[in-house]
Amino acid sequence: MSFVDSVTSDGKVGTLALDPAEATRLIVDALRDQVGETLKRRGLVVGMSGGVDSSLCAALAVRALGPKRVFGLFMPEHDSDPTSLALATSLARQLEIESVVEDIAPTLEACGCYRRRDEAIRRLVPDFGDGWRCKIVLGGNRLDSDRLNVFQLVVESPDGNTRSVRLPAEEYRTIVASTNFKQRIRKMMEYYHADRLHYAVLGTPNRLEYDQGFFVKGGDGLADVKPIAHLYKCQVYQLAEYLGVPDAIVSRPSTTDTYSLPQSQEEFYFSVPMPAMDRILHAHNAGAGVEEAALSLGYASEQIERVYREIERKRATTRYLHLSPLLVEDVAEVSSGHSNRVA
Repeated sequence: MSFVDSVTSDGKVGTLALDPAEATRLIVDALRDQVGETLKRRGLVVGMSGGVDSSLCAALAVRALGPKRVFGLFMPEHDSDPTSLALATSLARQLEIESVVEDIAPTLEACGCYRRRDEAIRRLVPDFGDGWRCKIVLGGNRLDSDRLNVFQLVVESPDGNTRSVRLPAEEYRTIVASTNFKQRIRKMMEYYHADRLHYAVLGTPNRLEYDQGFFVKGGDGLADVKPIAHLYKCQVYQLAEYLGVPDAIVSRPSTTDTYSLPQSQEEFYFSVPMPAMDRILHAHNAGAGVEEAALSLGYASEQIERVYREIERKRATTRYLHLSPLLVEDVAEVSSGHSNRVA
């Protein structure tokens, strides 16, 4: 990918380039040990979205356990991009794994996912209804400005007219809470098949998502193994290309595939273009100071400083997502040797 090539290094910050063969070996060896020895399960269930992260995870699972011990799950709903299902099913055929489509729309309707979301939207856009599309965006770019970012609701009428309105806190929380049903219902379905097959559930967050809390607790944050949580996004692309993930997936823009209007992860959450986010987060994690990172990566010092603050703010805000349930007293017989970072 282009932003792999753009990574620069002065010998202090380091490089994001991988040895793909060695990185694959380490992940495959870990998965074999985790599934067979630690978890005592027969195989892995992978929710496949048609995106590069889940596609890489499916390919790694097959490398680790073989196609007969990997189960692919496709879970479309009313707002899903049809391309997602087409790409995911094509990859499952390529990997020669068993798979099934579980349409989660009826379950979401029963939970009131769409109704609760639409009621909140109609408080702001009264004529929102059948045939309308929507998404939430976070305006601004932390590289350009330190001003307070405010969420906007973007709606598109059936005739193609688009409008944007500022989201008050109550409506924002209600819309997000309603759409979070999607991630939680998908995870419920993954664990159904995992229980049925005596398999483990594979989680697909990359390092940006895991580090910055871009996941739903009890939803896509829930899994038994997370084999790419240490990989930056550009490293995900490197391994995906190495393992033969189709270009139609690798070249596809990252999307949440949660709202009916196309929505990038950048505009919904990160507020920094993905290539820059990769490089600046990597520099921050490597302990590079603001001036050192600015010189190495080619940004102004104030840009690095703004993104560094945003990284720490998101870590602080989303820390609770990583915590296991808090106990009044430790139950040593159960918790001994276990980490509390299980989200």
